[in-house]
Amino acid sequence: MAIKQLTEEQIRTWTLEQKDRWWFENVWRGDMPQLTIRSATTGMCLGGVLSLTNLYVGAKTGWTLGVGITSVILAFAMFKILTKIGLGKEFTILENNAMQSIATAAGYMTAPMISSLGAYMMVTNTVVPMYSTMLWVIAIALLGVLFAFPLKRRFINDEQHPFPEGRAAGIVMDALHSGDAAEGMFKAKMLVSAGALSALVKLMQSHLIMEKVRLGFLAIPEFLDGWLYKLTTPRIGGIDLRELTVRADTDFVMMAAGGLMGIRVGVSLMIGALINYLILAPYGIALGDVHGRIGPDGTVHYGFRAITAWALWGGVAMMTTASLLAFFAKPQILLGAFRGVFKKGMAIEHDILAQIELPMRVFVIGIPVVGTAVVLLAHQFFGVKPWLGATAVPLVFIFTLIGVNSTALTSITPTGAMGKLTQLTYGVLDPGNIKTNIMTAGITAEVAGNASNLLMDIKPGYMLGAKPRLQAIGHVLGILAGAFVAVPVFYLVFLRNGPAGLVTDQYPMPAVNIWKAVAEALTQGLSNLPVSARWAALFGGLLGIGLESIRLATKGRFWLSGVGVGLAAVIPFNTCFAMFLGSLFFWLAGRAFKKPDTTANRMLVQNQEPICGGVIAGGGLMGILVILIENFVLNP
Repeated sequence: MAIKQLTEEQIRTWTLEQKDRWWFENVWRGDMPQLTIRSATTGMCLGGVLSLTNLYVGAKTGWTLGVGITSVILAFAMFKILTKIGLGKEFTILENNAMQSIATAAGYMTAPMISSLGAYMMVTNTVVPMYSTMLWVIAIALLGVLFAFPLKRRFINDEQHPFPEGRAAGIVMDALHSGDAAEGMFKAKMLVSAGALSALVKLMQSHLIMEKVRLGFLAIPEFLDGWLYKLTTPRIGGIDLRELTVRADTDFVMMAAGGLMGIRVGVSLMIGALINYLILAPYGIALGDVHGRIGPDGTVHYGFRAITAWALWGGVAMMTTASLLAFFAKPQILLGAFRGVFKKGMAIEHDILAQIELPMRVFVIGIPVVGTAVVLLAHQFFGVKPWLGATAVPLVFIFTLIGVNSTALTSITPTGAMGKLTQLTYGVLDPGNIKTNIMTAGITAEVAGNASNLLMDIKPGYMLGAKPRLQAIGHVLGILAGAFVAVPVFYLVFLRNGPAGLVTDQYPMPAVNIWKAVAEALTQGLSNLPVSARWAALFGGLLGIGLESIRLATKGRFWLSGVGVGLAAVIPFNTCFAMFLGSLFFWLAGRAFKKPDTTANRMLVQNQEPICGGVIAGGGLMGILVILIENFVLNP
């Protein structure tokens, strides 16, 4: 069934009251079941589990990926099967929508741990107690919910912004529940099959587990260059390529992540990796600015950690300038974020949605209460002065407006750029205090990011006629589910050796490194860096401006992304290569199989997202499980 929507002229000319009445009469589905016990339970279970995939992907790349469409397809298939065997009835479309709201909210809960909180633990060399992390991530997520919903009426009801990823989820749900059920099950089969195969490969990559079950001969090598090193040892400048992380691996999860990121980011990462690891890293080693460690046999070993400690300055500078230029280059987003907050058309004499929308008193009371709680927690847990924490709350409103406007138009939430702006602000307000610098930026960036991503998930509910207040409750359930699952696993998997073991060659935690580096630069100054790193920061910053300027001037036709090129400095070469291969594979598939009625197009083009989502979910979950088994079962 086609989703009903307003025309461009109606969006421009109708008042908010007219738009709300039209939605109430044409789209709203009344009392159709939505936030039921089974939708809440399913959403919390799927969301809690899928949050671990974001923990895995975030530890590898520094990014989090939406889990909405993955959860929608899985829930649809699960209840379809239960109905067929007589153990239940089919999910309604609004139950599925409520479920994806909960699951997606849970999926986003990993963001602070793989960015600001991880950076805080590294610079202070202390492990924040688990209960503190739990309370902190819940509090800032709740504040994000409270800041988001007042903006819902403007960005979704009134201006009808697209929120592309949210719209895609709405279209998928409509197709599954209103269209051909066989097509929906085909998507589900593709997702589950890809996930199962990915999980199997990840399990077989564990030589420890495979040897334990006496199947060591079937173990899949992590890297594909073993045969080469039996013949010769390739070097650059006398340095073993393995020491530079220049290897091909079998990480299909990162290949799938590359498939979702697209060819532009994939090519940018690959070019950045080639420059960083084949040119700059050997140069830094030759200068003596990249410090290796001496092994028992007297051989000097470098590896990812040694290289990135020097190389990240150029990469971070490039990402920062490119992000900020993109952020400020579109004044319509900045102006649009504030224009209309208090415009006359937003006032409604008779609110037909008064019993459907979340009451305004929730925000009027909730924002001061939860905001105060966040300030007190920041002071108690992280030593942030209350007045500095309090100044972060108004900044949250400003950055939320800007972030939501960007997400509404592009699906991209500029959390990194907003965090760096806040770090710069507090570098002035409280110079030299690295803890304040990181955690106040964590408040503004993470709350604004939560609010922006939350509205992305509210969009399909608006398209399909759901009750916003029930989705708000669902988001709170998702926040709790994500926190209760992801936080303990984060501590078990990544903090078992303390903050010093948080960043490893296998799990480089790029976002943690970036937040830490920016905080150190703003609080300690660049004078402590090697001269070569300072020059790298200067040229990286200028190159970021140059690449982003070309991209803006060509209206996005220029392939290289300053953020993508710079990101390669904080991700190992082998991971960059895997993501590039994934993006290249699906790009070539799209060009080679253009006819929609062919099997190849149906599988690799029309179902690219289910395949990639399945590979990430299966491999990510198994990756976390393998770490737990190896460390707590086989080597307790």
